[in-house]
Amino acid sequence: MTSWCSAVETYVDLRRSLGFKLVEAKVGLIQFASFLEQRGAVRITIPLAMEWAQQDKSARPAEWARRLTFVRGFARHWSAHDSETEVPPFGLLPHRPGRAHPYLYSDDEIRNLLQAASQLPSAHGLRGPTYYSLLGLLAVAGLRISEARNLQTEDVDLQEGVLTIRGTKFGKSRLVPIHPSTCVVLSDYASRRDRVLARRPAAFFVSSRGTRLDGAEIRRTFYTLSRQIGLRGPSDSHGPRLHDFRHRFAVETLVQWYRSGQDVERRLPILSTYLGHVHVADTYWYLTACPELMGLAVKRFDAYWEKQS
Repeated sequence: MTSWCSAVETYVDLRRSLGFKLVEAKVGLIQFASFLEQRGAVRITIPLAMEWAQQDKSARPAEWARRLTFVRGFARHWSAHDSETEVPPFGLLPHRPGRAHPYLYSDDEIRNLLQAASQLPSAHGLRGPTYYSLLGLLAVAGLRISEARNLQTEDVDLQEGVLTIRGTKFGKSRLVPIHPSTCVVLSDYASRRDRVLARRPAAFFVSSRGTRLDGAEIRRTFYTLSRQIGLRGPSDSHGPRLHDFRHRFAVETLVQWYRSGQDVERRLPILSTYLGHVHVADTYWYLTACPELMGLAVKRFDAYWEKQS
């Protein structure tokens, strides 16, 4: 009988060697492999894939479709070993994916967040400068929180004003230029960090122990600061997110281009590359997500047709 767990491990290793991360997919596929072995299945079939994908009846259709996507990729791979493998077709579990509406921070809200962050208490006085610099960088550079958190000290070139963002989606890396004023803030932080730790740590943003910041701790601290300045209510479980700094950066960039008469269509791939989007369509989404951008786009469109008439 086929060892499905071994086959999944081989598949995941192959895909990762090509640059795919497959973090959640691996967990799901190991569960699927166990499911197949429990059923004594000798091959992948669509009914078995559907049954496994919909095991959790309380889950949303989007989650069912996501689980089936894991199987689809593995089944395609396995069909080279077994021609009778059934690959679940696209649209078998249709759903309309939802996307969180971006919250666009005002300048005052960002200033208040940074002010609150700078006053965070800590035994060695490092926590405030760390979160002040981290949140400030998110606001002005459009990074994902994981990208900022994973920055190594060697990735931050403050002489040239360039960040090296390594191993993002599909294993790609990119260079992100930053403004001289941002370099000054980061340089001040790095100097203070090194004095407190009495050494130069590997990670750029660190805890008081000199280790890379914990992702869950970053989110908890951000939620605390958000409640402190009134961005969230005392008991709110939802509200503005860290990722919304990235949304604001993208929208502000597009708005400035429109207002200055830039050819946005031509420049959009530049923004897409800067943000590390895999598809330009991910950047186009901002045009529909922000009413001001929609209004500016419509005005540009109307002006174009007036010239043609």
